Amino acid sequence: MSLNKKVLVTGADGFIGSHLTELLVKEGYNVKAFSFYNSFNSWGWLDTLPKEVLNGIDVFTGDIRDPNGVREAMRGIDEVFHLAALIAIPFSYHSPDSYVDTNIKGTLNVLQAARDLNTSRVLITSTSEVYGTAKYVPIDELHPYQGQSPYSATKIGADRLAESFYRSFNMPISIVRPFNTYGPRQSARAVIPTIITQLLNGSNEIKLGSLSPTRDFNYVKDTAKGFLEISRSDKAIGEEINIATENEISIGELAKEIVNQINPNAKIICDEERLRPENSEVNRLLGSNKKILELTKWKPNYTFEEGIRETIEWFKVKRNLDGYKSDIYNI
Repeated sequence: MSLNKKVLVTGADGFIGSHLTELLVKEGYNVKAFSFYNSFNSWGWLDTLPKEVLNGIDVFTGDIRDPNGVREAMRGIDEVFHLAALIAIPFSYHSPDSYVDTNIKGTLNVLQAARDLNTSRVLITSTSEVYGTAKYVPIDELHPYQGQSPYSATKIGADRLAESFYRSFNMPISIVRPFNTYGPRQSARAVIPTIITQLLNGSNEIKLGSLSPTRDFNYVKDTAKGFLEISRSDKAIGEEINIATENEISIGELAKEIVNQINPNAKIICDEERLRPENSEVNRLLGSNKKILELTKWKPNYTFEEGIRETIEWFKVKRNLDGYKSDIYNI
């Protein structure tokens, strides 16, 4: 099925993108990885992949905001997995223009190039944040959208652009909507790396924002498999599809679980600097996975406990932990 199929992963240098890229190589795809151009010649997390995996990847450096580079990267590509995005919510409060340029214009660039080049499949990455605080649970794909941060507003905009290209031009698009993904290589601005890195660096006081919100956490390898299975299902064309576990845990309970595994004596404290504005905080996310189970062969392979254990083990490796600044608040 995957033999000689040429795929492009935008955002391949990021957290989920690097895991998806690695999976696609292992599944026998011919993979081109779109990495953010920078003067350090860094390929982000791709630089940490095993040599035999990296040797199987064609790395293209560019900027998703530039339509020329995006079109160049997509020439000769059968399928594109579009993951490139700005994702930090606090950063979107004071720099919203960059989110419009990256998340909306970047997605438009991919859609326009796919239309011009007759790309046979396009997967657009959404986020559970488009739903905002749950009006009902489990949240299915018919749940209303709520732009509770500039970040989520731009992702809603990108999703609706993708929908318009499907409806207007009959483009073979699927909108992939992961709920809260975690695991090795996750950004320091996410809650699980925040807790783990503070603990492993010896802190006895773990600083967090609000402890009451609940989340539906996906282990990153399950999320990457979700992308792959959606791409393999013709029934998923024209659909927006959650990747969710239908399990929820509060941030406070999550923190206790990790504290107990690493340093049971540590205390959890609420840091005012880390709190979102009241009307911006998403208080409850619990996703329905009924649709993905019906349309694809996906099912989660990791329990929450297994995923957390693997994540902690990855962070315990000194070279991995050294890449994180646990003593500052990462926005």
